[in-house]
Amino acid sequence: MNALRYLQGYPQQVVEQAQQLLTQQKLGPWLLARYPDAHQIGNDGQLRDYVQSLKNQFLKKSAPLSKVCFDNKLHVINNALGTHSYISKVHGSKIKRVNEIRIASIFKQCPEPFLKMICVHELAHIKEKQHNKAFYQLCQHMMHDYHQVELHLRLYLVQTETHGRLYSA
Repeated sequence: MNALRYLQGYPQQVVEQAQQLLTQQKLGPWLLARYPDAHQIGNDGQLRDYVQSLKNQFLKKSAPLSKVCFDNKLHVINNALGTHSYISKVHGSKIKRVNEIRIASIFKQCPEPFLKMICVHELAHIKEKQHNKAFYQLCQHMMHDYHQVELHLRLYLVQTETHGRLYSA
């Protein structure tokens, strides 16, 4: 099944369990039991405040964020849950680098731990550019259950693509 591509890289046993839950139409109910409510962040301003509070808690001395927003153009299908960009802007004779975080719009309606996991991931790119050991250690420092929530988020994407959204606005 094509939706299982979100679980690429996971052990075969995990993929088979997901397939079984999906086939028996139990994946959605399992996710809803574990994550019954969607977050209440409804606009870009609230998202910016949310990300900024995480940044202030864990990455106080890192470069400031110039923009944080939900982005309708990001497609989860292209493997982008969110993006972190460094943009160089010329101001007179000076070059200013700005940090932008964009979160795919599909996550306007999802459980708060899923949104937090994506934000933590993108914030970690401020300090660590590559997906290496230091990067994932930083993610776990900011969110102790990062890897478990990432798996559940990927299961949510499988469910959403196969049977539609679980949470509505």
